[in-house]
Amino acid sequence: MSEIKLPEVELNIYTPREPVEVPVVENRICSKASSPNYVRHMTFDIGGTELENHVRVGQSIGILPPGKNEKGRDYKLRLYSVSSPTEGEGGESNLVSTTVKRTIEELDDNTLYLGVCSNYLADLSPGDTVKMTGPSGRRFLLPENSQDFNYIFFATGTGIAPYRGMIKELMDAGFENEIVLVFGCPYRTDLLYPDYFEELDLEKENFHYLPRVSREDRREDGSKKYVQTALWDDTELLDPLLEKENTLMYICGLKGMERGIYTALAQKGLHQYLDLREPAAGKEPTDWDDRDMKRYVKPSPRTFVEVY
Repeated sequence: MSEIKLPEVELNIYTPREPVEVPVVENRICSKASSPNYVRHMTFDIGGTELENHVRVGQSIGILPPGKNEKGRDYKLRLYSVSSPTEGEGGESNLVSTTVKRTIEELDDNTLYLGVCSNYLADLSPGDTVKMTGPSGRRFLLPENSQDFNYIFFATGTGIAPYRGMIKELMDAGFENEIVLVFGCPYRTDLLYPDYFEELDLEKENFHYLPRVSREDRREDGSKKYVQTALWDDTELLDPLLEKENTLMYICGLKGMERGIYTALAQKGLHQYLDLREPAAGKEPTDWDDRDMKRYVKPSPRTFVEVY
């Protein structure tokens, strides 16, 4: 396999103590249709700042929401994955994008919790400004020699953000190897950036879009479709790709999603994507407990993970 050469990146050009103020230029819904989960694609103009030409796809930008918490302290920084290619949104180096989901949860006392930063961002209009930090992240990146590999991208929810930018970057460079995007969400209305991925799936023979809608779709045995079940249900596509020495795997989304993927990989004998340590290495994958997953089941250098 070609050596995986990750690019050198700059980190924390702007910090919470010294952020930069940048304007919003775009704020739009990016789900398939009207959904109870409000997810927005947001673009910021970083032109004239040190961030321009120094943010890579796969990294994150930080946002400092205004206001103070219940202790009277300033709200802490929130990180958001970049969803635009390295060259910038639409090829414009001064534009960087991210994907924001409004956080609205009902608590045990029947009150609503509103995510501090997500709702702040979702309410903004073009021309409004935000305090931004970053970039952050040095490993969840495309290799410098990105054209040498195949890619299997697993995502849930807004974990799809970096893949939008990565796939655009690869395809714009004339990528000829294989890409599979497995995206999981509860309902069809929660599919994010669907027009782009559906059209690309039709236009490019080397791009494969596998949405997994867990609360609507069912497998042959009646169980729900999750991202990890693609490893069992789409073997004709995935098995040959997983066996290739130049295939890389990326996992991004809600923490815990990696457990099902790791278990399936181990069951299928695809240990090249895992770093298994004793005692987990001596157990059946279905017997791994929380301690095993936390300490003894790790991604290999061919697997990149960003969960939250």
